[in-house]
Amino acid sequence: MKRIVSGRKIMFVSSIIVCTIIQSCKVAKPYVQPAGAAGADLYRKAVSTDTNNIADIPWQKLFSDASLRSLVQQGISNNPDLSIAIARIKAAAANVRQSSMALYPSLNANAAAAFQRVPATQFGTQEAYQLYANSSWEADIWGKLSSAKKAALASLLQSEAYRKAVQTQLVSDIATSYYSLLALDAQLKITQQTVENRKREVETMKALKEADVVTGAAVVQSEANRYSVEITIPDLKQNIRETENNLSILLGKNPDTILRSSLGLQTIDTTLAAGVPLQLLANRPDVQQAEYQLRNSFELVNVARTYFYPSLNITAAAGFSGTALSKLFLPASFFANIAGGLLQPVLDKGVNRQRLALAQARQEEYLASFRKTILLAGQEVSNALYSYQAATDKQSLRSQQIANLEKSVEYTKLLLQYSSATNYTDVLTSEQSLLAAQLGGINDRLQQLTAVVNLYRSLGGGWK
Repeated sequence: MKRIVSGRKIMFVSSIIVCTIIQSCKVAKPYVQPAGAAGADLYRKAVSTDTNNIADIPWQKLFSDASLRSLVQQGISNNPDLSIAIARIKAAAANVRQSSMALYPSLNANAAAAFQRVPATQFGTQEAYQLYANSSWEADIWGKLSSAKKAALASLLQSEAYRKAVQTQLVSDIATSYYSLLALDAQLKITQQTVENRKREVETMKALKEADVVTGAAVVQSEANRYSVEITIPDLKQNIRETENNLSILLGKNPDTILRSSLGLQTIDTTLAAGVPLQLLANRPDVQQAEYQLRNSFELVNVARTYFYPSLNITAAAGFSGTALSKLFLPASFFANIAGGLLQPVLDKGVNRQRLALAQARQEEYLASFRKTILLAGQEVSNALYSYQAATDKQSLRSQQIANLEKSVEYTKLLLQYSSATNYTDVLTSEQSLLAAQLGGINDRLQQLTAVVNLYRSLGGGWK
């Protein structure tokens, strides 16, 4: 039997009319990037205005060392933190798909059979059969479902930006650790060479003592001078091993020896362009991540607002119903109905109000976090540029210092052999100063290379 209630028809048509009228006054607001969020007014003074940006250079081209490129590729393929970030993207993508499906009606199929035995004085056994489908749909008249979908999409993009940020940091950490390892190798090499020189010097002092040129004090001082250098070798080897172990963790493998070249073979592009501020914002994944987090909170505020307004739910059902299975599919057994209803919250114990207040507070928090991220980005770029320039300036001065100290060591040794105007203390002082300057020169080179890597990371390079 066909059962379509005319009153429900009227309600449904009325609901559609109401829905059409109020579509023009949606509660959800469109997202607008905060004023000054592009950051040009926040860090314009911190960076140069060159149109080129080293962040646009792929890491494969930035690093000339084949061993370093191989290590970076291993890290991207195997690093656990990057694997975690990729898993988060998959979860966020599933959440977006789930939010999208909420915009569509649900559909369920049902089949039922009932048997009822009544007293023999009446009708005996009664049978009832039903086969029908029912559907329900919440009309998104206030934009609640679409805002939830936008919030989920922002979370997905935030997860993708997080993956980029992890990769950018990973590339930076691998390169920095690699250069530190090369610097330790260079320091160890210079120290070992110095020890060999000090050993020969001890023999020289013994010969001079036998010739009554120096006293026994000079001999023991030379031996102590040799051991003062040699004692640093175990610490350098330990630092090398620990740096290799840390680098192995970044590569996602057990601690092992790292294949590498030497510090002297490293080349960099000395023309460093920081790029204009808008490029900084476009490239840095952590800035992107912070803004997507802000957009997510903005859409959740939209969702919270919609709870103050009535929701429109439309339900429909159609199928067959009969008292005999053989007559179930007859035209007279067909039925269908459709209904629409509005649900307006009246007393909710302040739940909706507190939900909105919480969402707005989080939006304020993420807005402040977004602006702080931009400020830190400008600071990091400025620091990296100045660090590179400082290291470059020191290198020219350091080379002159080392050249003069080498002459000082040579002259004091000659004076010690052929003149009484000096003693071994002068030789010792000049040798210690030379070793410190040589090690300082290695640190200057490391600072220069590290500054390039830091600038590359602070501009958002390494993820493209």
